[in-house]
Amino acid sequence: MVALTEDIKKLLTLTDLVLLDIKHIDSEKCKDLVGFSNKLELEFANYLSEHDIPIWIRQVLIPGITDDKQDLLKLKDFIHRLRTVQKVELLPFHSMGKFKWKKLGLDYALENIPDATLDDIKKAEEVLA
Repeated sequence: MVALTEDIKKLLTLTDLVLLDIKHIDSEKCKDLVGFSNKLELEFANYLSEHDIPIWIRQVLIPGITDDKQDLLKLKDFIHRLRTVQKVELLPFHSMGKFKWKKLGLDYALENIPDATLDDIKKAEEVLA
């Protein structure tokens, strides 16, 4: 179970809604994508649900990374176990911020990933429905 400070628990009693980003439902793929597993965010989602705190789940749909049908089905299963999810948002990946990485002299890890299209979002939404 996720360890929350007393201050965070108190804050959550005053919270009307939490927008929770799930970077990737698969822990290893999440680690490859962002550098750490999804363990804490999934535990936090369970905590919110158990404490009747409304949640909007958000995930960036990245072609070839977060749009695999089996991963989306796993995400769907996880979401359906939560009692307080009010909305699921799939946010289309875009490369508009790529220039910031280049300006900082950093490699842009998603360099060859195409922007997600509305059709990509629609297909993923159909899997999650």
